Amino acid sequence: MKNLSLKIFKYRSYTPIPFLILMFLYSWSNIWSLIAGLFIACLGEWLRLWGVSYAGSETRTTGAVGGTYLVISGPFSHVRNPLYLGNMLLYFGIGIMSFALFPYLQIVALLFFYFQYRFIIREEEEYLKKTFGKDYEDFLKNVPRLFPRLTAYKNHGIPQPKYNLQAGLKSEKRTLQAFALVTISLIIIWAIRTRF
Repeated sequence: MKNLSLKIFKYRSYTPIPFLILMFLYSWSNIWSLIAGLFIACLGEWLRLWGVSYAGSETRTTGAVGGTYLVISGPFSHVRNPLYLGNMLLYFGIGIMSFALFPYLQIVALLFFYFQYRFIIREEEEYLKKTFGKDYEDFLKNVPRLFPRLTAYKNHGIPQPKYNLQAGLKSEKRTLQAFALVTISLIIIWAIRTRF
């Protein structure tokens, strides 16, 4: 199980590709699916950007699980894995935008990424328990994995990185570019199909 988790962690950047291909091939967007999907996808990207503005570019690693800080600020004070939740919203939103094989492809994609992230999260949790001990155990008990709590978790004894939007934007550059490219492509496909 550990080997599978590490493999999934290493190749997690490539797992959306088959879903994107299907979304382009079977795209059947309409104005409402584009608007609703874009809203959901932007919510996911906003969550990701907020998270990496605290966690930094360490979240981009593919070699091994790691982390300098136990980040409990910003979105991490509401949900332990805001980047993965953001990804799921991003993928789901893009699926809604494409309206491809609706609703089956969107549901399958959501379930696929949920289970993929469960494997990765377990691996990360092991590392964080070993590295941050009692502080992480307390965080684990109080902050849910993927479904946010309403009130912010606080532990003033844990040193935190500062919020840095500029570093967050730099770290998110590839994701933002890919998101823009996919969005523009889906709009072009819709415009051609409907002769907008």
